Amino acid sequence: MSACQFRVRMGNDVMKRLLFVDDDVNLLMGLRRGLHAKRTEWEMEFVDSGNAALAAMTTKPFDVVVSDMRMPGMDGSELLNRVQERFPQTIRILLSGQSDRESILKSIAPSHQYLSKPCDIHQLAALLTQTIALTDLLENPAVKSFTSRLSSLPSLPSLYLEMTTALRAADPSPARIAGIIAQDMGMTAKILQLANSARSGIRGEVTQAQQAVMLLGLDTVQALVLSLGVFSSFGQRIMGHCAMEALWQDSSLTSLYSRAIARAEGVELSAMGSFLSAGLLHDIGKLIIASSDPELYRTILETVRATGKAVWEVEQELLGCTHAEIGAYLLGIWGLPVQIVEAVAWHNRPSLSPVRTFSPLVAVHVATAMCAKKACASQGSEQALDMVFVERLGLTDRLQTWIAACEEVGEQRQAV
Repeated sequence: MSACQFRVRMGNDVMKRLLFVDDDVNLLMGLRRGLHAKRTEWEMEFVDSGNAALAAMTTKPFDVVVSDMRMPGMDGSELLNRVQERFPQTIRILLSGQSDRESILKSIAPSHQYLSKPCDIHQLAALLTQTIALTDLLENPAVKSFTSRLSSLPSLPSLYLEMTTALRAADPSPARIAGIIAQDMGMTAKILQLANSARSGIRGEVTQAQQAVMLLGLDTVQALVLSLGVFSSFGQRIMGHCAMEALWQDSSLTSLYSRAIARAEGVELSAMGSFLSAGLLHDIGKLIIASSDPELYRTILETVRATGKAVWEVEQELLGCTHAEIGAYLLGIWGLPVQIVEAVAWHNRPSLSPVRTFSPLVAVHVATAMCAKKACASQGSEQALDMVFVERLGLTDRLQTWIAACEEVGEQRQAV
């Protein structure tokens, strides 16, 4: 498959470079024709092998590389592995006409997203536009530095042990496996990445663990955990026990509060997954920071305790970005649904978002404000409710209903 270089114009006239790789001349010509309408927005260049792609990347940086899986000599998986090693900040997308489990599993580590062929040119253009729009919105070198080499995220040790035990059972239960995944940030993020990558031809987006396990199949999940080590246990060197437990408890409660708020607004059950997952994943950026630089994460927490500032304020001062931006960037390039990414990106400062209607962002923001009242001292000052945002949406009169719904959940948890 030949390589096709795209440069996408942003509002500030900065151009993005995208590299497309395919050895099939006919597909290459199809790309030229299909993207002809984009010629005023994108500058396109074509190469036809993995070696040619690496040579091109050596001469100039690329923001995105899109490669076919099956190519002579160097296949797409090997190419993206090399890209990850040599150009870690490049977004990596793999296209493949092979739908067997072995091919999919081979693509997991090196790629951010995996698309099945034949891939409609409009679908591909939409995917690129969406991915680039998010990276433009969250454009920050510090954000990319935390996510560039990350292919998986650690899980809570107790949940990881429960997962491996359940998968080694004589007759593992898909429902139980999905239930364990749904409690853990790292597992949920990864399983949603894979399911949304594998959903070509499936209507709708995959927003929760139960859907993902059904779509991927239990055999694939077993291979991911037991053979490939895509999921891993959280080491004590990354984060202390107290901070680790606090992060997971807060994420779990935020997820439950978000669902309660969504129910209060009459959200249908079929749409509830994005609220649950957005709540669970809202602070995944903290996990990314801790995984990438444990010492830095400890410094952030120590500064929070010493100053009483909010975590995101300390992060902004020390890193030049926040865990919200870092988490949203990774989930965005992993191809998770936009509403989940929006909620993660702006849950601390929703007024900065383009959101204008009730959505997972609204529920997660209110949920985090409610959870802050229960947070331990190590989590910093309370998350203030953004009343300007709530008023902008015309939802001020719904606040007391949402608060009551969250308090009911809290009472039910205490009673258990």
